Amino acid sequence: MPLAQSTAAALCDLGRLCYSRGWVFGTSGNFSAVLEREPLRLAITPSGADKGALEAEAILEIDAHGQRLSGAGRPSAETAVHLAIARIAGAGAVAHTHSPWSTLLSAAHAAEGGLVIQGYEMLKGLAGVETHAHREWIPILENTQDWVSATPQIEEALRSEGRVHAFLIRRHGLYTWGQDVAEARRHVEILEFLLDVVGRSTWRS
Repeated sequence: MPLAQSTAAALCDLGRLCYSRGWVFGTSGNFSAVLEREPLRLAITPSGADKGALEAEAILEIDAHGQRLSGAGRPSAETAVHLAIARIAGAGAVAHTHSPWSTLLSAAHAAEGGLVIQGYEMLKGLAGVETHAHREWIPILENTQDWVSATPQIEEALRSEGRVHAFLIRRHGLYTWGQDVAEARRHVEILEFLLDVVGRSTWRS
Protein backbone atom coordinates (compact mmCIF):
# COMPACT_ATOMS: atom_id res chain seq x y z
CA MET A 1 0.00 0.00 0.00
CA PRO A 2 1.52 3.41 -0.94
CA LEU A 3 2.58 5.64 1.97
CA ALA A 4 -0.12 8.28 1.44
CA GLN A 5 -2.82 5.61 1.20
CA SER A 6 -1.63 3.76 4.31
CA THR A 7 -1.48 7.06 6.22
CA ALA A 8 -5.01 7.92 5.13
CA ALA A 9 -6.20 4.51 6.30
CA ALA A 10 -4.50 5.00 9.68
CA LEU A 11 -6.18 8.40 10.13
CA CYS A 12 -9.56 6.83 9.34
CA ASP A 13 -8.94 4.10 11.92
CA LEU A 14 -8.07 6.75 14.50
CA GLY A 15 -11.17 8.78 13.71
CA ARG A 16 -13.41 5.74 13.99
CA LEU A 17 -11.77 4.76 17.29
CA CYS A 18 -12.36 8.21 18.78
CA TYR A 19 -15.96 8.18 17.57
CA SER A 20 -16.57 4.75 19.09
CA ARG A 21 -15.15 5.88 22.44
CA GLY A 22 -17.28 9.04 22.58
CA TRP A 23 -14.36 11.43 22.10
CA VAL A 24 -15.74 12.97 18.90
CA PHE A 25 -19.41 13.53 18.13
CA GLY A 26 -21.18 14.40 14.90
CA THR A 27 -18.64 16.06 12.62
CA SER A 28 -16.39 17.31 15.45
CA GLY A 29 -12.66 16.61 15.73
CA ASN A 30 -9.94 16.36 13.13
CA PHE A 31 -6.83 14.29 12.50
CA SER A 32 -3.69 14.76 10.41
CA ALA A 33 -0.33 13.20 9.60
CA VAL A 34 2.82 14.54 7.98
CA LEU A 35 3.48 13.09 4.54
CA GLU A 36 6.58 15.15 3.79
CA ARG A 37 8.71 17.66 5.73
CA GLU A 38 10.42 19.61 2.96
CA PRO A 39 8.20 21.06 1.72
CA LEU A 40 5.69 20.39 4.49
CA ARG A 41 2.74 18.33 3.28
CA LEU A 42 -0.04 16.86 5.45
CA ALA A 43 -2.83 14.34 5.10
CA ILE A 44 -5.86 15.70 6.99
CA THR A 45 -9.51 14.89 7.54
CA PRO A 46 -11.94 17.16 5.66
CA SER A 47 -14.25 19.66 7.29
CA GLY A 48 -17.71 18.35 8.13
CA ALA A 49 -16.80 14.67 7.93
CA ASP A 50 -18.46 12.11 10.20
CA LYS A 51 -15.44 10.64 11.99
CA GLY A 52 -17.30 7.41 12.65
CA ALA A 53 -17.65 6.77 8.92
CA LEU A 54 -14.32 7.97 7.52
CA GLU A 55 -12.98 6.36 4.36
CA ALA A 56 -9.44 6.75 3.04
CA GLU A 57 -10.70 8.37 -0.17
CA ALA A 58 -12.02 11.31 1.87
CA ILE A 59 -8.62 12.28 3.31
CA LEU A 60 -7.14 15.45 1.82
CA GLU A 61 -3.54 16.42 1.15
CA ILE A 62 -2.56 20.01 1.98
CA ASP A 63 0.59 22.12 1.70
CA ALA A 64 2.37 24.25 4.30
CA HIS A 65 -0.15 27.06 3.74
CA GLY A 66 -3.19 24.84 4.23
CA GLN A 67 -4.03 24.77 0.54
CA ARG A 68 -5.57 21.57 -0.80
CA LEU A 69 -3.29 19.57 -3.08
CA SER A 70 -5.55 16.58 -3.64
CA GLY A 71 -8.87 15.15 -2.57
CA ALA A 72 -12.39 16.54 -2.54
CA GLY A 73 -13.85 18.73 0.15
CA ARG A 74 -12.52 21.53 2.31
CA PRO A 75 -9.69 21.30 4.88
CA SER A 76 -10.70 21.78 8.50
CA ALA A 77 -11.07 25.34 9.79
CA GLU A 78 -8.39 24.33 12.31
CA THR A 79 -5.84 23.33 9.67
CA ALA A 80 -3.54 26.14 10.87
CA VAL A 81 -3.37 24.46 14.30
CA HIS A 82 -2.23 21.17 12.78
CA LEU A 83 0.42 22.93 10.71
CA ALA A 84 1.73 24.85 13.73
CA ILE A 85 2.04 21.66 15.80
CA ALA A 86 3.81 19.87 12.95
CA ARG A 87 6.27 22.75 12.58
CA ILE A 88 6.96 23.72 16.19
CA ALA A 89 6.48 20.43 18.08
CA GLY A 90 7.91 18.35 15.24
CA ALA A 91 4.84 16.15 15.34
CA GLY A 92 4.34 13.46 12.74
CA ALA A 93 0.61 13.20 13.50
CA VAL A 94 -1.98 15.35 15.30
CA ALA A 95 -5.28 14.38 16.90
CA HIS A 96 -8.06 16.71 18.05
CA THR A 97 -11.01 15.43 20.10
CA HIS A 98 -14.14 17.00 21.59
CA SER A 99 -14.81 14.74 24.55
CA PRO A 100 -17.08 15.85 27.41
CA TRP A 101 -14.24 15.87 29.96
CA SER A 102 -11.80 17.79 27.79
CA THR A 103 -14.54 20.36 27.22
CA LEU A 104 -15.53 20.64 30.89
CA LEU A 105 -12.01 20.69 32.33
CA SER A 106 -10.78 23.21 29.78
CA ALA A 107 -13.46 25.59 31.02
CA ALA A 108 -12.99 24.82 34.72
CA HIS A 109 -9.20 25.44 34.66
CA ALA A 110 -9.00 28.20 32.07
CA ALA A 111 -8.29 30.89 34.67
CA GLU A 112 -5.20 28.94 35.77
CA GLY A 113 -3.88 28.85 32.23
CA GLY A 114 -3.66 25.08 32.23
CA LEU A 115 -4.33 21.80 33.98
CA VAL A 116 -1.86 19.75 36.04
CA ILE A 117 -2.12 15.96 36.08
CA GLN A 118 0.28 14.00 38.26
CA GLY A 119 0.61 10.81 40.27
CA TYR A 120 -1.19 8.50 37.87
CA GLU A 121 0.40 5.33 36.49
CA MET A 122 -1.15 5.96 33.07
CA LEU A 123 1.09 9.01 32.62
CA LYS A 124 3.83 6.53 31.67
CA GLY A 125 2.00 6.01 28.38
CA LEU A 126 3.15 9.45 27.25
CA ALA A 127 6.38 9.59 25.24
CA GLY A 128 9.42 10.13 27.46
CA VAL A 129 7.57 9.71 30.77
CA GLU A 130 9.05 6.98 32.97
CA THR A 131 7.39 7.44 36.34
CA HIS A 132 3.91 7.92 37.76
CA ALA A 133 5.34 10.84 39.76
CA HIS A 134 5.59 12.86 36.55
CA ARG A 135 3.85 16.26 36.54
CA GLU A 136 2.09 16.81 33.23
CA TRP A 137 1.14 20.41 32.44
CA ILE A 138 -1.55 20.85 29.79
CA PRO A 139 -1.88 24.48 28.67
CA ILE A 140 -5.35 25.87 28.00
CA LEU A 141 -5.75 28.28 25.10
CA GLU A 142 -8.69 30.54 24.33
CA ASN A 143 -11.12 29.44 21.64
CA THR A 144 -11.46 31.42 18.41
CA GLN A 145 -13.04 31.23 14.98
CA ASP A 146 -9.86 32.56 13.34
CA TRP A 147 -7.10 30.00 13.87
CA VAL A 148 -4.82 31.52 11.25
CA SER A 149 -4.60 34.71 13.33
CA ALA A 150 -4.20 32.64 16.50
CA THR A 151 -1.22 30.68 15.14
CA PRO A 152 1.39 32.90 16.91
CA GLN A 153 -0.34 32.19 20.24
CA ILE A 154 -0.17 28.45 19.61
CA GLU A 155 3.47 28.62 18.57
CA GLU A 156 4.35 30.66 21.66
CA ALA A 157 2.65 28.14 23.94
CA LEU A 158 4.48 25.23 22.33
CA ARG A 159 7.84 27.02 22.61
CA SER A 160 7.48 28.45 26.10
CA GLU A 161 5.98 25.56 28.03
CA GLY A 162 8.90 23.18 27.59
CA ARG A 163 7.95 19.68 26.57
CA VAL A 164 4.20 19.25 26.52
CA HIS A 165 2.22 16.42 25.02
CA ALA A 166 -1.03 18.30 24.52
CA PHE A 167 -3.03 21.44 25.04
CA LEU A 168 -6.71 22.17 25.62
CA ILE A 169 -8.86 24.80 23.97
CA ARG A 170 -11.35 26.36 26.37
CA ARG A 171 -14.84 24.86 26.07
CA HIS A 172 -13.69 23.11 22.92
CA GLY A 173 -11.45 20.08 23.31
CA LEU A 174 -8.05 18.41 23.31
CA TYR A 175 -5.12 18.57 20.91
CA THR A 176 -2.36 15.99 21.20
CA TRP A 177 0.26 14.60 18.84
CA GLY A 178 3.00 12.04 18.34
CA GLN A 179 5.89 11.11 16.12
CA ASP A 180 3.47 9.09 14.00
CA VAL A 181 -0.20 8.12 13.93
CA ALA A 182 0.36 5.20 16.31
CA GLU A 183 1.91 7.43 18.96
CA ALA A 184 -0.73 10.12 18.52
CA ARG A 185 -3.39 7.43 18.97
CA ARG A 186 -1.72 6.24 22.17
CA HIS A 187 -1.54 9.79 23.51
CA VAL A 188 -5.24 10.32 22.79
CA GLU A 189 -6.12 7.16 24.70
CA ILE A 190 -3.87 8.02 27.65
CA LEU A 191 -4.93 11.65 27.93
CA GLU A 192 -8.64 10.99 27.50
CA PHE A 193 -8.41 8.37 30.24
CA LEU A 194 -6.61 10.82 32.54
CA LEU A 195 -9.06 13.65 31.81
CA ASP A 196 -11.92 11.29 32.57
CA VAL A 197 -10.35 10.27 35.90
CA VAL A 198 -9.49 13.83 36.92
CA GLY A 199 -12.92 15.07 35.90
CA ARG A 200 -14.81 12.40 37.84
CA SER A 201 -12.61 12.94 40.89
CA THR A 202 -13.07 16.70 40.78
CA TRP A 203 -16.84 16.67 40.43
CA ARG A 204 -17.29 13.90 43.01
CA SER A 205 -15.37 15.84 45.64
